[in-house]
Amino acid sequence: MALAPSLHSLVHPTACTVLRHDLPGLPETVAHEVATFTVRRLSVLAAHMRLGIAVIALLVRLFASIAGQPRLLWLSKTHLPLLGEYFRLIRSLSYAYIWEKWPDTRSDGSPT
Repeated sequence: MALAPSLHSLVHPTACTVLRHDLPGLPETVAHEVATFTVRRLSVLAAHMRLGIAVIALLVRLFASIAGQPRLLWLSKTHLPLLGEYFRLIRSLSYAYIWEKWPDTRSDGSPT
């Protein structure tokens, strides 16, 4: 659990950016709750997996700080090993949580 605070600072902003792009109708408070859930789930993975995710998340955050947050979404479309999987992991955890907790959510993320 020692990496939990650093995982939050690394993964949460990326998850929020991905959610804002993929689900523009999702309320901001819900997006933050979903991103927090995603970080919590990643925080309970085995230590070697958390470390790997932290390394990838750090590289993604460095890219975002240099190239800008909007260009972060370009990375999410890459087919590079592990990097593409990182964004798919964020999306799968986030989407599952959204449609499990709020099953009537529209495809753009807006509530019904």
